[in-house]
Amino acid sequence: MMLQTFVLALVQSIAEFLPISSSAHLILVPRLLHWPDQGIAMDIGLHVGTLAAVLVYFGRDFWHILWGFYKKGPAQNLFIHLCIATVPALIVGFFLEHIVETVFRSPILIAGTLMVFGVILYAADRNSASQKEIQTMTKKDALFIGIAQCLALVPGVSRSGITMTAGRLCRMKRTAATQFSMMLSVPVIAAAAIWHIGKLFFENKLDVLNPTFGWGILFSFIGGLMAVSFLMRWVKTESFFVFMVYRLALGLYLLFVFL
Repeated sequence: MMLQTFVLALVQSIAEFLPISSSAHLILVPRLLHWPDQGIAMDIGLHVGTLAAVLVYFGRDFWHILWGFYKKGPAQNLFIHLCIATVPALIVGFFLEHIVETVFRSPILIAGTLMVFGVILYAADRNSASQKEIQTMTKKDALFIGIAQCLALVPGVSRSGITMTAGRLCRMKRTAATQFSMMLSVPVIAAAAIWHIGKLFFENKLDVLNPTFGWGILFSFIGGLMAVSFLMRWVKTESFFVFMVYRLALGLYLLFVFL
């Protein structure tokens, strides 16, 4: 069980921030390795670990938001934009939760979304007329990114990938689009974790939050911190081409295996 926890934490921490879809990998890895499903509690722990990684990496930015959101300025604007971009996913996720956890878990669907949205990511990145920093994005940009984020409820789309794609389509610089995507993960992951832990509480199932849950948080935190650091350095000089290639290769492999 510890090996499975470590592998899934490593997969989650890398795939959560790189635009390759963490939800797809958390579904596929147990199937391909013939492991039992890790369960919702482990998924929560893995996401909490990556949430902590973002909070630590962008700690200074979040600190500025907390101390400056009440007065006009860059901190307040970023706070408002994060709120605007978060709302659509919360609403759609609430109403489509059952479908997301059942119908959308097909390996064939995942293969298709990996390939299609991988190509879209690269096309948007390649053809974007980069102009905007995170401080100069608009409320309209934030809403567009938030609506696009709803697509990430389908495994294989990738939350980070689709929000980076939307950011690039809004003419944000690659580093700005990536930073906003990373910071946007905080309210979304936090809301999902609180929702699922609340369900476990009301269903009297909190006993599943065992020591393995804690190890999942620790492993995914360490891996997530490294993944965010790597990605923020990568986008300063490189494009998303390598991620498109990976998504196409994985999608074709899944089609071969499951068809």
